[in-house]
Amino acid sequence: MKKTINKVLVANRGEIAVRIIRSCRQVGIKTVIVFSDADKETLGVKIADEAVHIGGTRSADSYLDMQKIIRAAKMTKSDAIHPGFGFLAENAKFVKECDKNGIIFIGPTADHISKMGDKAFAKKTMQEAMIPTIPGSKDIVTNLKAASLEADRIGLPLMIKASAGGGGKGMRIVNTMDELHDMYNLAKNESKSFFGSDEIYFEKFIANPRHIEVQILADKQGNVIHLGERDCSIQRRYQKLLEESPSPSISDRMRREICDSAVKIVKAIGYENAGTIEFIVDGDNNFFFMEMNTRIQVEHPVSEMISGVDIVAEQIRVASGEELSVKQKDIKFHGHAIECRINAEDFFNNFMPCPGTITKFIQPGGQGIRIDTHVSQGSVISPHYDSMIAKLIVHGNTREEAINKMRVALDEFTIEGIHTTIPLHQNIMDNADFQAGKVTTKFITHSLKLDEKIFIEIEVMKAG
Repeated sequence: MKKTINKVLVANRGEIAVRIIRSCRQVGIKTVIVFSDADKETLGVKIADEAVHIGGTRSADSYLDMQKIIRAAKMTKSDAIHPGFGFLAENAKFVKECDKNGIIFIGPTADHISKMGDKAFAKKTMQEAMIPTIPGSKDIVTNLKAASLEADRIGLPLMIKASAGGGGKGMRIVNTMDELHDMYNLAKNESKSFFGSDEIYFEKFIANPRHIEVQILADKQGNVIHLGERDCSIQRRYQKLLEESPSPSISDRMRREICDSAVKIVKAIGYENAGTIEFIVDGDNNFFFMEMNTRIQVEHPVSEMISGVDIVAEQIRVASGEELSVKQKDIKFHGHAIECRINAEDFFNNFMPCPGTITKFIQPGGQGIRIDTHVSQGSVISPHYDSMIAKLIVHGNTREEAINKMRVALDEFTIEGIHTTIPLHQNIMDNADFQAGKVTTKFITHSLKLDEKIFIEIEVMKAG
């Protein structure tokens, strides 16, 4: 049944809040944004039609407080809530609260979030659907005796993962049996601390993999499309730093197989709205299902740039009961896109977070260059939230053209008053392995370590 959405409350902050507000405005939907004490002067608050203060600086007092957000939606007569990513985006309880209060949640159902958020359950579901999965434990590993037996069966090295987790939390690599006891307990404790659950499972550790993910969209009528794959291999401590599409490291045949597998998965579980199916590709070009993210991703602009599809606008259509505006046959992929995450971190000091006031902010421009950000000159970067302050996305007819555009854009991008990761991305663009498309999740340690001299040169240039 179709439901009219006239007003959307954005339950998030930062660049994703601004991104959602802009898509809503472009399709004639009014917006409300909630904000904490630290965010009252941010761009999202300035451009939304309405803004509601919901509490203190701590996320627990504001962006994670379900009842405050529900009250704000009801008070402003918002028809729907868009959660963005992070905070309550993958919280099934929050979706149920929205349902209970007659508010449309712009995202998947609570059931899909719960099931696909449970990594062990998701893996079992993939095996039943005949999708390749990384060899590992069939169920949750509940004690050290079971851990020892599973380690013997799977073989070393192995990866311990939090069943309810993501973002590199609750993950440990076990190289020897002597490490198993400590790594097992560390993973359980970290999982409990971050996700409220200490359930863990084991997987065979794949050395130097590539991280490939597929953007999907699905409506309530059973239509499912993909917007191609993204290569997210460049990471630090399991946190993505740069994404690009199409992947330079897989063949066209594998690209078709991976994208077809993602669509098959979505159809098999009856999923709806936006989501991402993530895969690991090993050195022998075998790909394995890793996990599903039941939300919009930080790197979604890469897929938008090569497909021309507004993912947020499609999310709203689906949530209102409409069909997707495009079919798979309508999508024509064009060129190459790269996204660099610009974080407020001191690249030269072990990526130390760098809060403070931005004293100078000059954005790059030109054809095929997009900036998603919520900051400007004078903005204060709070130490209480994620350090990402901008996403720089470029599009070129070829990968070489995209790299050259990114290099120029990074040179033009001026942010003073705080340290950022711009020098890191400049170094990546100049790296021979990156230019050749020889990228794995070990790129930062295996490839960039050869370029320490460049780090110093860039720092000297910026200081001088």
